[in-house]
Amino acid sequence: MDDVSKAEVVTADLSMLNERELKNRVNELRSKIERNERQLSSIFKELKRHRTDIEELKEKRNALNKQVKEKVSKAHELKKTRDEINGKISEYKQKRSSINAETQELFSGISELKEKRDELNSISHGSVESLSKAYASELETFLNKELPLAVEIKIYQKLNTFSARLEAAKKANAIHAKIQDNYEVSKKIHRKGDDMHKKVRELSEESQTYHVEMLDNFKAADEIRKEANVYHAQLTDRYSNIRTIKEKIDPLKKAIATTREELNEYLESLKNLQLSKEEKKESQKHSNAKEKLQKNARLSLEDLKLLIEKGDVKFSNESKD
Repeated sequence: MDDVSKAEVVTADLSMLNERELKNRVNELRSKIERNERQLSSIFKELKRHRTDIEELKEKRNALNKQVKEKVSKAHELKKTRDEINGKISEYKQKRSSINAETQELFSGISELKEKRDELNSISHGSVESLSKAYASELETFLNKELPLAVEIKIYQKLNTFSARLEAAKKANAIHAKIQDNYEVSKKIHRKGDDMHKKVRELSEESQTYHVEMLDNFKAADEIRKEANVYHAQLTDRYSNIRTIKEKIDPLKKAIATTREELNEYLESLKNLQLSKEEKKESQKHSNAKEKLQKNARLSLEDLKLLIEKGDVKFSNESKD
């Protein structure tokens, strides 16, 4: 059925209704439009409220995300500093290990020297001073006194023994001096090792401080991120609600427009009915006025006005000579 046919059917249907039925239907349609408009207004208010909520939620979420970014950035800076310190710790540990190896090597050498010194001391059985005096005394006797051959041989043997013991004592003293020198060197090396160890300990404490602060910042970022995610979830929910609410708008607008079209048809039909009624009323008044005129009955001003408008009574504007 085309639009013209539909209009004809509607018009035909409306022509079957009386004025009261038309008015009732007009009131019903107006009430329906008002209900739909109130619902539409309520929807727009709800949308406005949701949009306000969205802006607030966005501000809160974005502010928290900014804090997360700052915390993470700070944590990365702390991590970088910690790693740099750990790099220095590794360097100092390597130096300390090298010093420890050098010290170990030095002490191993000292142990070997001690063994040699002790062997020589076991041969010398005396100090260089005492052995030198004993050797000099025996040599004086051997060179300057007249002695029996057996005694000379015995002194000569003692001189050889003293000479060997004296040589051993001198070597032991030389080795002992070397040991003392090595001890002094080891003390210096040990102090360097202690310095390295102290530096490693200090840097380790500093690294731990940065590490703990870094973890605190990462933990804080995670906590703030959780809160930001709550606001983000609420935002997602608001957007979903808005989509659901918006889906109601077009059907309501369409319903309002359709109802207005229907209302206009009823108003037009009511208007035509009222005009027809007024025309019939005016026609009846005109008939009554004509009847009075024909019977030379008393005419009211309204009767006279109608008769003049309809041309039943005419006035001549011509003047007589």
